[in-house]
Amino acid sequence: MKKHNQILAAVLCCGMVLSAAACGGEGSSTAGENTAPEISGVFDQAVEAGSVFDALAGVTASDKEDGDVSGKIVITSMPDLSFQNGKVTISDPGNYELTYSVTDKGGMETKAYATLTVTRQTGEAVVYQDFDFTLGGEADAHGWEARIGESAEATGELKQGAFVFEITNPGDGDGAIQLAKPGFALEAGDYRVKIWAKSSAPTYAHLIARNEKAEGWETFGAVWNARIDENIAPIELVFTSGAEGSAELLLNLGKITPNPDNAEDTTPKDFTVTIDKIELYKITGEEHEVEAFSSDMTAEGAVTVEAGDGAAAAFEGGAVTIERYPTDGGVWSIKANLGLGGQTIAKDTKYFYHFTVNAENGVSGEALVESLSQYHEARVNFNGLNAAAGEDVVVSAVFTADRDITDPVIRLQIGNAPEGKTSNKITIKDLVFGTVEGDKETVKTTDSFSVPYTGDAYSWGTFNATDEENERGVGSIWTENGSLFYRIDQGGVTDWHNKLYMNLTLPADSYFTVQITGKASKPVSCGFFLNPAGSWDPRVSAGIDFTTEEQTFTFETTDILILDMPFEMLFQFGSAKLAEMGDVTIEISDITILQKSVY
Repeated sequence: MKKHNQILAAVLCCGMVLSAAACGGEGSSTAGENTAPEISGVFDQAVEAGSVFDALAGVTASDKEDGDVSGKIVITSMPDLSFQNGKVTISDPGNYELTYSVTDKGGMETKAYATLTVTRQTGEAVVYQDFDFTLGGEADAHGWEARIGESAEATGELKQGAFVFEITNPGDGDGAIQLAKPGFALEAGDYRVKIWAKSSAPTYAHLIARNEKAEGWETFGAVWNARIDENIAPIELVFTSGAEGSAELLLNLGKITPNPDNAEDTTPKDFTVTIDKIELYKITGEEHEVEAFSSDMTAEGAVTVEAGDGAAAAFEGGAVTIERYPTDGGVWSIKANLGLGGQTIAKDTKYFYHFTVNAENGVSGEALVESLSQYHEARVNFNGLNAAAGEDVVVSAVFTADRDITDPVIRLQIGNAPEGKTSNKITIKDLVFGTVEGDKETVKTTDSFSVPYTGDAYSWGTFNATDEENERGVGSIWTENGSLFYRIDQGGVTDWHNKLYMNLTLPADSYFTVQITGKASKPVSCGFFLNPAGSWDPRVSAGIDFTTEEQTFTFETTDILILDMPFEMLFQFGSAKLAEMGDVTIEISDITILQKSVY
């Protein structure tokens, strides 16, 4: 215990270079008395087993009264090592805690500490995997087709992970340019169509569900004069079919003038419409909510707060007061656990919740339904949390549990500080939790125009938060000219809202070096993780700052695997800054993984 206290005091006071006089610990002195010596050049190091380690290389000690006392440095280790003139050959891999001590003629002693990591012996680094970005799957139109009338000058095609219309002249009517999906099969039920689109110049569109079985022109429903601008957003149409049938879905992009008295307010010329994805929902049956627990969230203990990584936060009177955000860490550094009154969660049961949140300085993060004690190891729902400053926002979710949980909470992870803020007050009220009963079923199909790749050795793809009904996060991927491109058309506010992933298997008994070469259309940052698939135990966890100039980033693993294991490389984007940035494209021109086999 004494050793641990010495280490802690040393680190807090002086880092790796210690002076007893400066630290005020054992051997300190007052003015006019003997001063303690100082040690320089001590830091953590790593060597391979079997190689000679010189613990004194670059290490010096000096004393105000005695001058150079480097020759008096004594080195000890735990586990024990036998140093000869500061050198030792270590055969056993592991971590060794080194203590450097020196005592001057007056008896004043100073100590410094470092960790020596001894890795297993390795062979020469060889290329294990060199990602070939000339590969890639074929773009899939999912039955959508471009129709260009004679009066229009335009093209519509799949390119750069989207369905893109280059429109020079919109023609003489709204139907002169169309994105169409004929033969859309219907059953009795409700339908919702969401077309995520943006335009280089503000324009209009009609979204129509035409009844293909009717004689003449008949629709199930339509949205007229939908606005499309430079920020990607969904155009939404909801309609009902009373029986089996067939619809032709039409997005009309030709000439539209909503107000005949204002001819200038019309479809422009020379513009581009980009459509990232189209989401189709079929909703059948009925259901209703059965309340099991409700709370106004003002009672003492209604919310418990966990704060780490330097943060300070507490719950009182229905509000989470954050006095200080974390100095390090992330969204998980502050957790607010909303109690559910002793409710339990049963596997294969459908649940709902909703509550209202208001944050003085705004808040972004995650709303999770998981075990109070087991955290992410027993999680049944993952939701986003985003509220502007002073805005009442209702957070809600409907989910079917995939496991039993005896101590569930709604856990808000809110450790990311709003831009320019160091504190916050987050009020939570009107929580309702319960089960959902009935036979209502929602089937969602996403017609994505991204181009992922699946191969035997490795694969890549993307996840964007709106894919799972979160408020923000839209993007597309494709390959071109030997590079992989990820265009973020809408940035999310949380660090997983825009995610590029790559899957591969890494062999046992090896160290790995990951080299990533890339740039971006605008400076943008992301978290990079090399993580075992199916769990969260990153072997590399770092940040990448892409700039408009191409750079190569290098990361190394320090642990070896016992067995061959599947891994995922994650590039996780998302922040308040990204959400305000507009579209940004990341180009990765090369990823190479080097392997050093160990003996």
